[in-house]
Amino acid sequence: MFNSIYSDQLSQYYGLRRETLSESAEKHELCYLRRFDSYVSNRLDSPGHITEDFINEWIGSLSGKSSSIENEIIVIRQFLEFLKYTGESVAIPSIPKVHDDYIPYLFSDTELNGIFESADNIVQKDAKSDPYLVIEFPVILRLLYSCGLRIGETVKISMNDVDLDDGILRLINTKGNKQRLVPMSPSMADILYKYCMAMDLIGSKNIWLFPSSKNKGHISARAVKYRFEHILHNNGIQVSNRKKYERGPCLHCMRHVFAFKSFAKAEREGRHLDDAVPFLSVYLGHENINETAKYLKFSNELFPESIDSFGRFMSDLLPEVDYEE
Repeated sequence: MFNSIYSDQLSQYYGLRRETLSESAEKHELCYLRRFDSYVSNRLDSPGHITEDFINEWIGSLSGKSSSIENEIIVIRQFLEFLKYTGESVAIPSIPKVHDDYIPYLFSDTELNGIFESADNIVQKDAKSDPYLVIEFPVILRLLYSCGLRIGETVKISMNDVDLDDGILRLINTKGNKQRLVPMSPSMADILYKYCMAMDLIGSKNIWLFPSSKNKGHISARAVKYRFEHILHNNGIQVSNRKKYERGPCLHCMRHVFAFKSFAKAEREGRHLDDAVPFLSVYLGHENINETAKYLKFSNELFPESIDSFGRFMSDLLPEVDYEE
């Protein structure tokens, strides 16, 4: 499979990575690793020569769309971190800069405060809207914020998959159909327990965590998004003159805030941010590590001053993550 002087390390690394990747992500990562293997094979016949100059020459040899090049660099960067961990002296390429690429919107702590205050004071005005949403929306919003969930997978959580004793959610209906376990912080688990008590869901099975009052289904993601858009409008949260690759404020941005705050928390605790990427990738349910590494790229390139100053708004809702094996 690999032919360079690092064939054994590449095989070992790929064997570890393939266990966490979807089929499509695995194919892309293997392609990048093989290309790097070929590049090394044609230029190096002994270890210890992956220097900064070597890395710069390799990056200069890459071709294709900027997003593809960035993904390839991120994959090889992770392999080189692995190689360095085994004792090899190697240069690590910098995280690629953001070009005309997708840029997330990050709510400030002031905006988050206004959003949650509005969510906690919803008044049922529209007779057509689901009355359950008044109770469900504040809890859904906190799950998105504190666990980095997607709205589509959140509304489809069944009580069968809620462990209130251990504070764990089992996500089945996910993007890419990849099941995962999501631990909650004690504060979030307590909020969810009180919600289940209020909705008389404790002990129930084969029922949605966020049921609809109108039928036997769950609350619709569209209804939650509409409510959130209404809150954004009332709080004056919007972006004018937005570029095509910049995302405006939306419900999915709560997931971005979770990822960014997780990196900020890791740095405040003195951890190497690269070490947090694989763990956060699994937690977020990303198909491959590149998706998660992009959040780190945004943190470093777009908001360098924010890592230190990013607030601790509702930080007790964020779960503790053990980055050690």
